Amino acid sequence: MTVRIGRVQPNGTLLTSLAARGDMTQAIRAAAVVLIAALTATAAQISVPLPFTPVPFTLQPMIVLLGGAALGSRLGMAGQVLYLLAGIAGLPVFAASPVLPQGLLRLLGPTGGYLLSYPLAAFLTGALAERGFDRRYGTSVAAMAAGLAVIFACGVCWLAWFAQPSSLGLDAAVRTGLYPFIPADILKILIAAAVMPGLWTLTGRRF
Repeated sequence: MTVRIGRVQPNGTLLTSLAARGDMTQAIRAAAVVLIAALTATAAQISVPLPFTPVPFTLQPMIVLLGGAALGSRLGMAGQVLYLLAGIAGLPVFAASPVLPQGLLRLLGPTGGYLLSYPLAAFLTGALAERGFDRRYGTSVAAMAAGLAVIFACGVCWLAWFAQPSSLGLDAAVRTGLYPFIPADILKILIAAAVMPGLWTLTGRRF
């Protein structure tokens, strides 16, 4: 696919719009994927343990959704897959926890559903961005909210029925894995949703 400076294809993303003149090289794609994985790992280190839930408060969902919107469905998902692979390999990329281990066991624990949802959430948000949802604030909010809904749905279901060493059941999972995070995460998507239209406007490639 050829991307020309000054023109945005109908299904283009911010990355394809800002790519170098001519074809977007594999090196640019790879660098973007690695960058999003690194930013997700960095955001994981900004975490706040909460006494009433095994799920910490982190900034990761913002990065997941913004990465999907900026890179598109496939590259955004690839960035999150790379992040998870780094964690499975034992690199300290997951949120610091005195209780939850690093490595593969983190994915089996109470936060595993949230982590495993990141590629899906990035893909969905990216797919909507490819259709222009990230170029206006209202539709950008909708794209971010859709991705966040995937994160919560997967996270709560995992916490309710599959988390090791013991699951909580749906009622307790909703009370500890959803309700406490709604106000802060609504604020996060309202902020994140403003970033993409702003970047499109700054680059002069919004429409």
